[in-house]
Amino acid sequence: MKNLFSKKAQQVIGLDIGSRFVKAVVLEKTSNKFSVQAFACEPIIGNAFVEREIKDFEAVSTALKKVKAALKFKNKFVAIAVSGSTVLNKIVYMQPGLSDYELESQIELEADSLIPYPLEEVYIDFEELSDSVNSSNKVEVLLSAVHKDIVDRRITLLGEVGYEAKIIDVENYALATAVSQFYPTEQDTNLCCLNIGATYIQFCAVNSGKVVYTKDHSFGMDSLIQDLVLLYNEERSHIEKQLQNNSLPDNWKLDSYPLFLANLQQHINRALQVYISATGAKRPERLLICGGACHIATIASDLTSELGIEVELFNPFANMTLSESLQNSDFNVFAPQLAIAAGLASRSFSPWHI
Repeated sequence: MKNLFSKKAQQVIGLDIGSRFVKAVVLEKTSNKFSVQAFACEPIIGNAFVEREIKDFEAVSTALKKVKAALKFKNKFVAIAVSGSTVLNKIVYMQPGLSDYELESQIELEADSLIPYPLEEVYIDFEELSDSVNSSNKVEVLLSAVHKDIVDRRITLLGEVGYEAKIIDVENYALATAVSQFYPTEQDTNLCCLNIGATYIQFCAVNSGKVVYTKDHSFGMDSLIQDLVLLYNEERSHIEKQLQNNSLPDNWKLDSYPLFLANLQQHINRALQVYISATGAKRPERLLICGGACHIATIASDLTSELGIEVELFNPFANMTLSESLQNSDFNVFAPQLAIAAGLASRSFSPWHI
């Protein structure tokens, strides 16, 4: 697994394999300015995932091939992310001043008690974060573990289409990276972001570039899409395109949207309560949102009214330039779905561990 977590930084494609779409972004950095060189977003036909595990390899492989063709990018190296119940993140406390090799040895000694799986069934990696505020003379180390099957299946699929995984991240941390890199904020301020995807709301909080909290919540756009499929008796892919292009018949806002909005607001409130209980933080005054839900033109203002919190659409590309090939593309239509891919692509420009 260590060869996947090489410290040498090199340009990689940010490849987000979601449950309904495969999304990819290629970034370039000159001085402190980023630009988008290429992007792709292709649907995965059918129900290819069950509980974040790939079950229909052909469907995902087909989407990956379409993404590769759309990118027209020669580099085969990609950064991907994993998520789900078998992905574990734990903060452990270690003696300061240890080398990576010494940290690895210490973590392997303690991993048996920290990870509820046989060690031969998981990949393990770690990253030293900062001095501990709770334990004197200790440093916080983020320990990440993932079941080998989750990683190996993705590596196999990538290899079949000619890609090679150079970085394997965790989805919530990739989202946090995008927020830290591409959303300016004041120091010592907790900034909360929710990626509202097809089946999950992914919640992360960052402070001064450091991830302070992450959690997934089971709810997403699938509930709305399924209602619209029944309402209009059309294929899911057609409904998704209409939602992206804001071309659905007007009556959907009266027939299906109110219930979805009420459920979304309830799940966000619950996510905030769990976050506040876990961290002792105050209820945030502002929330960033991204993901497929942002295709709904009024979602930010509607949630602001429902939650009593300022809700803002998070566009990681707001301060980036587009390459000439993207000037007349439909990039802005897909941009809300590309936050995790952007976070992964940004790993090209810094050393990595996870």
